[in-house]
Amino acid sequence: MCYVVIVLFARRFAKGHPMKSLAKLPVTIVTGFLGSGKTTLLRHILDNAEGRRIAVIVNEFGELGIDGDILKQCTIGCTEEEASGRVYELANGCLCCTVQEEFFPVMRELVARRGDLDHILIETSGLALPKPLVQAFQWPEIRNACTVDAVITVVDSPAVLAGTFAAFPDQVDAQRKLDPNLDHESPLHELFADQLASADLVILNKSDMLDAAGLATVRAEVSEELPPAVKVIEASSGRLPISVLLGLGAESEVHIDSRRTHHDHHEGDDHDDHDHDAFDSISIKLPQADESLLLDALTQLVVQHGILRVKGFAAIPGKPMRLLIQGVGTRFDKHFDRAWRTEEERATHLVLIGQELDAGVLEAQLHAAVAG
Repeated sequence: MCYVVIVLFARRFAKGHPMKSLAKLPVTIVTGFLGSGKTTLLRHILDNAEGRRIAVIVNEFGELGIDGDILKQCTIGCTEEEASGRVYELANGCLCCTVQEEFFPVMRELVARRGDLDHILIETSGLALPKPLVQAFQWPEIRNACTVDAVITVVDSPAVLAGTFAAFPDQVDAQRKLDPNLDHESPLHELFADQLASADLVILNKSDMLDAAGLATVRAEVSEELPPAVKVIEASSGRLPISVLLGLGAESEVHIDSRRTHHDHHEGDDHDDHDHDAFDSISIKLPQADESLLLDALTQLVVQHGILRVKGFAAIPGKPMRLLIQGVGTRFDKHFDRAWRTEEERATHLVLIGQELDAGVLEAQLHAAVAG
């Protein structure tokens, strides 16, 4: 089990910057399903930090630190060398299962330097359960130094309207939708409901992709899963005033035990039957590939194998910059994010997330497709 220990500040300290008093350090936890826009929201916060000194913990699902690498590209006024020590990546993709092994040591280090920080952001993976993470802030060593300012749940509005939660009508939810009276809901629906149950603020993201009637339907469905008094706001690409996102003062750790979730029976047990154990994360390395061929191949794989999420970087022949790819279902976003470094191998690295995936089959199909 590995994680990369790097600390991220939203801006460099100026010389002579006064030390903060050792009051409780506010922590914002950003959760939400695969591809809902969590990393985009964090980038927005960091790009508009207004001088706040922010540490970030990124909970990756998969071997490649894709989300951490994306965050390091934020234009936050520091050099690449300074940015290299800025994100804590917990690499096994499940914060609720690693709070003792990985999360606690990271938090202990941040607590020790809380006089140099104004805020901590934690981005959970799309498969993590937020409640056990919030409960970790009840531990005396953390409770005395930090408080959960808010749990922000980011919702993929078009996906909720479609009834798929993850923007793709995957087979994992087919049985539930065929028979809404079933007692046993799919892992996706339970996870979606649990992320809402722990929320202090819900963002209906990608609202620009729906009309007023569609948004009203999404708002109504989401509200059914929410505790009383939880605010629901709409956003496009997570663009909201920082004052709406930070400084909520929810003290979530105080009341989280009263939030009932589908996974409460796991408390005190081992996690052998964790629902998200059913999810596979496969890392694939490819040579340089034609952009159209690669995206067409990924789309075919999504349809054939029910892949929920694709993320990674592609090396495109003749292009001096790497192509960032993020896909949810058959919907792909892409852009050239930065130039290749001199010492970097120009190769394509992808992470595919889904259920019952065969790594050998997927890798063979992709290699064959990009070879033309």
